[in-house]
Amino acid sequence: MIRDPDIDLAPLQGRTVAIIGFGNQGRAQALNLRESGVAVRVGLREGSPGIADAQSAGLAVMAPAEAAAEADLVMLLAPDEHLAEVYDRIEPALVGGAALGFSHGLAIHFGLIKPRPDLDVIMIAPKGPGSALRSLYQAGRGMVALAAVAQNPSGGAWPLALAYASAIGCGRAGIIASTFEEECVADLFNEQAVVWGGVPALLQAGFETLVAAGYKPEVAYLECVSELKLLAELIEARGIAGMAEAISNTAELGALLGGGRMVDEAAQRRMQTILHEIKAGDFARALGEEAAADYPRLRHARARARTSALEAARQQLLGGR
Repeated sequence: MIRDPDIDLAPLQGRTVAIIGFGNQGRAQALNLRESGVAVRVGLREGSPGIADAQSAGLAVMAPAEAAAEADLVMLLAPDEHLAEVYDRIEPALVGGAALGFSHGLAIHFGLIKPRPDLDVIMIAPKGPGSALRSLYQAGRGMVALAAVAQNPSGGAWPLALAYASAIGCGRAGIIASTFEEECVADLFNEQAVVWGGVPALLQAGFETLVAAGYKPEVAYLECVSELKLLAELIEARGIAGMAEAISNTAELGALLGGGRMVDEAAQRRMQTILHEIKAGDFARALGEEAAADYPRLRHARARARTSALEAARQQLLGGR
């Protein structure tokens, strides 16, 4: 784990960083950089809803190619499925020997982008949402990040990656040396099989099981969804072992007897299948196809979730808010 006392900030001193994109990560990283004394400009396409937000934050906003021109480091923080198009648009404007940066390994690992050979290519991937990266920075804390280098013609790509990670606050918590492949595959696996895919599906299934058995939707929601926050806080504070020791004997024994039946060898084999598909590039292709079709599956899933019985129970508990 590399932390601020071990990092030289010189690679960023007197340099200009262009942030392309102003979503969850782009906004947080741009603001954190500025408050760390780094010259920042934001590149956004005409009509982008982020323009007003960036301007109201006092950041210089221009077209992506204009922002990239003369920048020493250009961070591509637009959605993964659009990065190849963004790179093609800005590539002629990139000065020789500049650095190209990412916060996710997908575009480079799966070859969506083939950077010019004269460019340093680095990754600084905070392990959490941009909103948390920003709030932690403002509180004087930081978020763990993975850092990697894919191209290093200048010989200075790694020190630059560390300096950038420090400037957005990650050196306060710790930086782990990684690779584009490791970060990409592990992140996609987590999203699909564990925290963002597996856990919500398990919550939904538990809720539906109780309701189908005749229990009130509000009670099912409280038991199967609301308590997740308590679990996450306990694990964050104590680890999984400490969490088990902090709950009642009833809950601990129930978890011991039930957990292994839910996540058994068959479930782990399905996880291995998901991991294999990710590594083979199946998901990267599916993402491109979904974007090309204007996200029909995502739009359908969002609409279905908004009208689900689980969401109705949540609204009932909130008093219709």
